[in-house]
Amino acid sequence: MPEHFFLKEIEGITGVAVSECYQCFRCTNGCPAARDMDIVPHEMIGCIISGERGRVLSSASLWACLQCAACSIRCPNGIDIARVFAALRRLSVESGMAADMDIHDFDSLMVDSIARHGRMYELGTVIRYRLSRGEYLKEYHAGIGMVRKRRIGLFPHNAADRKGIRSIIKKTVKNGR
Repeated sequence: MPEHFFLKEIEGITGVAVSECYQCFRCTNGCPAARDMDIVPHEMIGCIISGERGRVLSSASLWACLQCAACSIRCPNGIDIARVFAALRRLSVESGMAADMDIHDFDSLMVDSIARHGRMYELGTVIRYRLSRGEYLKEYHAGIGMVRKRRIGLFPHNAADRKGIRSIIKKTVKNGR
């Protein structure tokens, strides 16, 4: 597959003019997760432009992204890098190239928790994650310590507008999350 097909695919999926990036580094400089990424945001865009599909879709950076949109806000060309990362995450999973499916699975449980309660119910999410892995008692002592110190609660604290939050999540998922 020629290089430009990957760029056109990403631009078609996202509606974002990725090819307008001139590598100013502002996205990377504003990214709070950049230090944890194997390919930082401006490099990720460069890899898309140069057609490095395999490298991009197997990158752990897609899962280190906090989805905070700081990169998109800082872009002088108005490139919605956060939308690109969201689409890349989806493509990574669909293609079976997801760098770390554990993170993807946890991310899905976290979004589900937010849809249910309007905010993340940490204990419930971690328990569901551990059960899905067959890790029934793994690091239970850390969880007990966090509950004792009131760092996390035993029960969820539901947000007032859960229906509104669910609606936002449904729209986000529909638009390429």
